[in-house]
Parts: sequence; structure tokens; C-alpha cells
Amino acid sequence: MGAVNHLSVNTHDVSVTARTRDRLLEPGEELPLGTHISTPRRGYTHHGIYVGHGKVIQYAGLAAGLHRGPVEEVALAQFARGRPIGVRFEESCLFDGPEIARRARSRLGENRYSLLTNNCEHFCEWCVRDQHHSHQVAAWLWRPLRVLRLTISALRGLLASCASAC
Repeated sequence: MGAVNHLSVNTHDVSVTARTRDRLLEPGEELPLGTHISTPRRGYTHHGIYVGHGKVIQYAGLAAGLHRGPVEEVALAQFARGRPIGVRFEESCLFDGPEIARRARSRLGENRYSLLTNNCEHFCEWCVRDQHHSHQVAAWLWRPLRVLRLTISALRGLLASCASAC
């Protein structure tokens, strides 16, 4: 195992968590190399891998508008954009921190971003677990199906009550 690089970060906003599996980075807390981090954005949560020395590797995605961006290394402050930083609780991490950071670096420059199939969360899940998955996408796709099922159930109930009243 390689040396672990740390960074202390202060964040005073502890009222916002990006997702329940995340916890907020505490003021003065050090980030170990290879930590899966996140930060809230409007309508979604952005993900990255901390690679030491104040740097994060992220999939830039649609950060610059409608033009997709590559996997890139940025300063932690640029990643967070002044928002709180969440630290992902990893239940089944396959790799140690240095290997996670190596995996993230291996994809620097990749430019195949896709919101539904290859986004920043897919990237981080691959670095940490060797799985290509996005919890956000799964939740977004599940919501319309759930609404449809609830609507059909309500319509069935309404039709059944109308049929029994007739």
C-alpha cells in the first residue's frame, strides 16, 4: 500500500447532505486518498474521487453547458464550488485508497460522458467497486414508473367504486 495523502477542509454548512449514504465532511477533517466524495448541485449530486494534495478527479460531464466534458483533475475548491462536501460511506469497497486513485487517474482524458449510462457517479462507483452504476439514475428512472403504477392503482380503485355504485 502506498502512502495516504490527507487534506483538511473546513465547511461550516452542516445542514445539507447530498444523499443518505453520504455524511458531511467535518470542519478540519482530513480526506484519505481515494475517498469517494460528492457535492450538491441544482437537481443532482456531483461525484468525484479525492486523489491527494487538494485534487479531485471528476467527470466534468455537462458542467460547461451543453458540451460534455472529460474526466479531469481539479482543485477540491473547484469541485465543491462553495457547496458542502459529502463523504461517501463505502459498504463494499474492493480497493484500497491508492488503488482507487490509480483507477481514477487511468481514465483521465476520457470523454464519453452520458447522463444515463456514463456519468460522474458511474465513474466513481467503477473506481471504488468495479461496478458501473448510478444510484441517482436508478432513482430517477424508478420515479416515473412508481407514479405510473400509483396512477393505475388509483384509476382501478376509482373504476371499482364507480362500478359498485352503478
